[in-house]
Amino acid sequence: MTSDLSEMNQLSTNARDFVDEPLFESLLNQKTDAGRIREIIAKSKNKEALTLDETAALLNADEPELIEQIFDTARQLKKDVYGNRIVLFAPIYVGNYCTNDCTYCGFRRSNHEAVRRTLTTPELHEQILNMLKMGHKRTIAVFGEHPAYSPEYIAECVRQIYSVQYKNSSIRRVNINAAPLSHEGYRIVKEAGIGTYQVFQETYHHATYAKIHPAGTRKADYMWRLDSPARAIEAGCDDVGIGVLFGLADWKFEVLSLIAHAVELMSRYRIGPHTISFPRLRPASGVSLPEVALHDVNDDDFLRLIAILRLSVPYTGLIVTAREPAPIRDKVLGFGVSQIDAGCRIEVGGYVEAGDAQTQQAQPQQALEKAQFELGDVRPLDEVIRQLLENDYIPSFCTACYRLGRTGEVFMEYAKPGFIQNMCTPNALVTLQEYLVDFSSPETRAVGEALIQKEVAQLPEGTQRSAVLDRLERIRNSADRDLFF
Repeated sequence: MTSDLSEMNQLSTNARDFVDEPLFESLLNQKTDAGRIREIIAKSKNKEALTLDETAALLNADEPELIEQIFDTARQLKKDVYGNRIVLFAPIYVGNYCTNDCTYCGFRRSNHEAVRRTLTTPELHEQILNMLKMGHKRTIAVFGEHPAYSPEYIAECVRQIYSVQYKNSSIRRVNINAAPLSHEGYRIVKEAGIGTYQVFQETYHHATYAKIHPAGTRKADYMWRLDSPARAIEAGCDDVGIGVLFGLADWKFEVLSLIAHAVELMSRYRIGPHTISFPRLRPASGVSLPEVALHDVNDDDFLRLIAILRLSVPYTGLIVTAREPAPIRDKVLGFGVSQIDAGCRIEVGGYVEAGDAQTQQAQPQQALEKAQFELGDVRPLDEVIRQLLENDYIPSFCTACYRLGRTGEVFMEYAKPGFIQNMCTPNALVTLQEYLVDFSSPETRAVGEALIQKEVAQLPEGTQRSAVLDRLERIRNSADRDLFF
């Protein structure tokens, strides 16, 4: 990790701790009248990002009628900004060695039940090959926080992932979930062609953060982690992802902190987070869940926080992962979530060694000692896609914006007027057609072809519709692939 050591302690320009706990607590203790809350909801309907105090007002709204208005607005925003597309990806766990000792994580260094492993280059190749055989096009590479996983190593893994080919298919976008890096570290990883770099704060509550991240590890440095997205942006990574592990601290405080982080990045760089994730604590190897999940988030509050996030940051992608059970995942698609993972194996080596996970059959029991946590949704990719289609969603593997430079501030310029929807729906249909022809079961293909026909009929007559029809036909009748707009 030599390239990272020289500037290890250099934070971003004008770095500051923007998590003002007294202010946040004050905002969350204020009562806002129903008229003001309706004004805030009306502002959201115009696709305007909310301020901290406006988000706090929504969090404080507990009247059933107002809560239902929040959900209704979230549904409308989801439809207006993202249409009925759902972007799909799957994680690839490259290595689970870790120097941290986070009390909630199966990878923590003191967990002697954990089976430690780092994929070799041939093993990584085989993992990606099996992911491609399932139909995946987008992945997020996950690494433990360990000196072995240096920026140079991460960058080389990214290049290896991109190099794997299966018939006409390859991974088209690699995102990263790994340790916070220095400016130089981010530059090295960016040069490998990554998409989004994710660093979750886990919890923004200072005392809780210190309690669950013991001293003597790099992760104990609250400010180094909090500043990570800013350093990434300054180093040229204009797509960053932030997130909270819900259950560690009060959920309303965490939501307000996420919005404060988005506001901070937007005010400094004119780039908000590309994505926000909000996983809930799950059982993990060697973890005593009752000891760490002191602020358990029930399903009703979980749904509510997603809806409020949708109103507060209308153009930010919201990710719900396979930590959540299928019924919850299916429910949140309609009012907030724009990305999900599917067909996942989170054991290091799981895509090769899990047997039936690579078929359309039910996946085998997860080996918890080899994984970071327990999954809630283990449905195969084809089953998830068929369910999405039956619910009138377009499963999308699109990566066009990354490769055409529609990222960061440029993405915002396109997204705010609604132009992205005009590009993304055609791209979603084309990538869905690829999946149906190359990988799907006959049952899924039948449902998918019917949905494509219906969606194309709704496109306005003209050049774009003709171009979509041409690409769909080429995919059905030739080896042409990756035909994006």
